[in-house]
Amino acid sequence: MSPTLTPGPTNSLADIAGLHVGHHHLLDDAVTVAAPGAPGAGAATGCTVVLTDRAAVAGVDVRGGGPGTRETDLLDPSHSVQRADAVLLTGGSAYGLAAADGVMRWLEEHGRGIAMGAGAPGEPPLVVPIVPGAVIFDLPVGDWSARPTADSGFAATAAAAGATTVPRGCVGAGVGARAGILKGGVGTASVRIGDGAAAGATVAALVVANPVGSVVDPETGLPWGLGPGRAAELGLTAPAAEDIEAGRALGAKGTVLNTTIGVVATDAPLTKAACRRVAVAGHDGLARAIRPAHSPLDGDTLFALSTGTANLPETGPVPDAFPAELPVLAAVCEAAAEVVQRAIVDALLSATGLAGIPSYRDVYSTAFTRR
Repeated sequence: MSPTLTPGPTNSLADIAGLHVGHHHLLDDAVTVAAPGAPGAGAATGCTVVLTDRAAVAGVDVRGGGPGTRETDLLDPSHSVQRADAVLLTGGSAYGLAAADGVMRWLEEHGRGIAMGAGAPGEPPLVVPIVPGAVIFDLPVGDWSARPTADSGFAATAAAAGATTVPRGCVGAGVGARAGILKGGVGTASVRIGDGAAAGATVAALVVANPVGSVVDPETGLPWGLGPGRAAELGLTAPAAEDIEAGRALGAKGTVLNTTIGVVATDAPLTKAACRRVAVAGHDGLARAIRPAHSPLDGDTLFALSTGTANLPETGPVPDAFPAELPVLAAVCEAAAEVVQRAIVDALLSATGLAGIPSYRDVYSTAFTRR
């Protein structure tokens, strides 16, 4: 039986105690999208950091054929390091990975990372911070040379420190994102598991939606996977026929370099191998909300974090062939797929038009007004 899932208090990654989200971006008023063979103008790029109060058990699953990543090999369940201090989600394609240097600098200045020694008197301890990361391809939005830097990563980490809310839409790594032909951005969602082995646990996701695939069902004009009930919860209804036709007329995205990246997190106590399985399950939600997903030139990557702070009920015995955490893991995986799908829809609905890239609200305005 599937567990009962209800939205968390803020319906965001902030519902996982001990995790904080910070953004930094560059955005000019006169930004333009590059035409084929010509440069764009202005800047529209940024990065987003998920910062942990205490290093969290971490895993990753890379499903896209064109990823840009950092420290994903380290997260292999067979490798030694178990935890991450922060996760970087950034624009700028492979150039944007430079932002991780700034995340590491902030962590080092605050004594966060794998302890390596006491350090000089009056100085922070010697540490090596663990900062996995992934990129989206947003370079055609604005000037090609406008990319997140180490200073961007430092600023996003500083913004995350102590943050209790999660700004969404065209912020951070979502500033230059495009969800198919529409404006993409940052989205987030959370659920609390109400019953079963993981009762009381919270599962949440933060996603930067920048896929080549469509996020809207061309027949209904609603985001993929939304039935009437879920659409009503979001204040949506079927848009007018003329809006649906206008959406179809937009055509395709026009670039094959894309990527949806994100973090799935839970306060349920999980091992590193279990976190990998949660990341795998999160991709089910990505595939529900984006069609097609995981293309050869998408870099679709999801990280998973476990803070382990939830107090869960005692579970019955598990056969010796299986890990003891299996009942909890099964429930968390089901919730992971759900929150990733919801976070992608949230990114779509939270985004605003930019540089001639229309938002969902711009194209399907009657979805918000028809009753």
